[in-house]
Amino acid sequence: MSEIVISIRGLQKEYRQGFFMRRVPAVRDVSFDVCRGDIFGFVGPNGAGKTTTLKVLVGLVAPTAGTATVFGIRVPSARALRNVGFLPENPYIYPYLSPTEFVEMCGSLSGLRRLALRDRTRWVLDKVGILYAADRPVRKLSKGMLQRTGLAAALVSDPELLILDEPMSGLDPVGRKEVRDIIQDERRAGRTILFSTHILSDVETLCDRVTILRKGKVVVSGLLDELLRRDVKQTDILLAGVNDEGLAMLTTLDLNAERLGSRVVVRVEGGGKLQEVLTLLLSNGFNILEVSPRQETLEDLFVREAIG
Repeated sequence: MSEIVISIRGLQKEYRQGFFMRRVPAVRDVSFDVCRGDIFGFVGPNGAGKTTTLKVLVGLVAPTAGTATVFGIRVPSARALRNVGFLPENPYIYPYLSPTEFVEMCGSLSGLRRLALRDRTRWVLDKVGILYAADRPVRKLSKGMLQRTGLAAALVSDPELLILDEPMSGLDPVGRKEVRDIIQDERRAGRTILFSTHILSDVETLCDRVTILRKGKVVVSGLLDELLRRDVKQTDILLAGVNDEGLAMLTTLDLNAERLGSRVVVRVEGGGKLQEVLTLLLSNGFNILEVSPRQETLEDLFVREAIG
């Protein structure tokens, strides 16, 4: 059985707002486990309670009820967090510092000293792609460069567990790919990663397990491959060289066809009639370029469970 690194049971958090200190629930009875070596995706709409839950894990917010443990130790606990690297959603970095100075400060708080601290700082700044600007004042950096600096600070202590809140925020497509590569590298090095994001394609690409929140409650949790319906929902058949006469013929054949630029896509619901449709197209002289079965994606699951 896999070792549990993070365990949350019955977690609740209420905030008090307004003159009358009205109770506003942010997290309602959230429970899940993160196992060692997993990349765990934590997703949900804005205001679902993701950031509040992560703040409870790192001791920035006290829960109203329930428990959370890291490495078997109840949080908040300095001992539990000794092997945790944390990237907040909007990392605040003192504007008068450089990335080198900020990451060295974070490394020194984790116990690194002198040459080991300098070497590790330069290594993580290079790993996240910000070494070229390592000595610039932070106030002159872009949002994406600030995000990379925050990620370097999370990595500097060589933690066993990474908790990342929106790690791709503010990054361009190249930056997102680089961060995805870093997350996969860290897993290969034996790390456990819990990250929240709105970018569902990244979760589907990276994660072993996923938990989806809606209005502070868990609506879906488990292995990603088990949660997604893997039966074929629809098959798209891409045709080339179809003129208006050919499009009219497809309509006559009672096929669901749609023009996309110079090509035409024929859509077949499910998979039962695929062979019949392919035979019909070939017998009528159509040029088939591609046959693409469409299975359920994380976005489909998210819309169905978290929004619908």
